[in-house]
Amino acid sequence: MEELITQLKDMGFTEYEAKAYTALVQQSHVSAYQVSKNSGIPRARVYDILNILVEKGIVLKEETAEQTTYSAMPVSVFLQQMEQRWQSNFSSISMKLEKLEENVQEVEHKVVMLKGKESILNYCQSLLRKAKKKVILSMWEDMYDALRQDLQEVSQRIPVHGITLYVDEHLATIDRHRATHYTKKTSTPHWFILSVDGQEMIYGHSPSAQETAFITNDPVHIYLLEDYIWHDVLINRLVKRDDQELEDWIAKERKGFFLE
Repeated sequence: MEELITQLKDMGFTEYEAKAYTALVQQSHVSAYQVSKNSGIPRARVYDILNILVEKGIVLKEETAEQTTYSAMPVSVFLQQMEQRWQSNFSSISMKLEKLEENVQEVEHKVVMLKGKESILNYCQSLLRKAKKKVILSMWEDMYDALRQDLQEVSQRIPVHGITLYVDEHLATIDRHRATHYTKKTSTPHWFILSVDGQEMIYGHSPSAQETAFITNDPVHIYLLEDYIWHDVLINRLVKRDDQELEDWIAKERKGFFLE
C-alpha cells in the first residue's frame, strides 16, 4: 500500500488525498469519520481532503437528511481520467518546451556528463528517433543489443554505418571488428560512440560496465570521434584476411604507441 500511495503522489496527489481515495476504493458509501478511521487522516483534515477529491471528480458525495457519505469513482474511470490528464499535460509540455528550444538563437557547443543506465539508453533512443541524414556508431555487443530494435528501425529511413565488437546478426551496413588479444581481455572496457547527423553525439563506457556517458554537440569532438570510427573501419577492412604476422605486428605497435 505504501508503494501505491507513493505512486499516486508521483501523479500529483498529496499523501492525504492518495490515502483517502485508496480507502474509499476498499470501502465506499461511508462517512467522513469512517474514511478518517480507515485511512489514518486526522478528522480535522478529512472533510477538506474529501471536498478536494470531490472537486477533482474522483470521489462522489451523497447527501441525505440522515448523513453524508462518500464513494470512490470506479477505478477504471479514475485511470482513464489520469491517462487523459497525463496525455494532455505531456502534449502541452512537449509543445512548449520544443518552442523554447527553437527560440535559442545561438548554439552553445558543450560537453556534458550523463549518469544512469536508463538515462543513457533513453538518450541514445531519442537521438536515433530524430536522426535525419545518417548514423555513425561504434559499439560492443551489450550496448548494441540494448539498441538493436531502434537501430533496425532507423536503418529503414537513413544510412547506418560504423563498427561493432562481438555482435551477432548486426545490420549489413555495419562492419564487424576483428577479434584481437586486446578485445578478448576481460579487463578491456566496453565503450560506445553514437553520432547522429554529424550534429550530436553520445559516447562513453557501455552502461552495463559504468553508468557514465558524455553528450556533445561540439564539432571538434564529433569530427575526431567519427574519424576514429572511420579509421577503425578502414583498418579492419585492410586486415580482413587472416594474417597472423600482421596481427602480431599491430599488437607490438599498439603496445609501443600506448606504452603498455
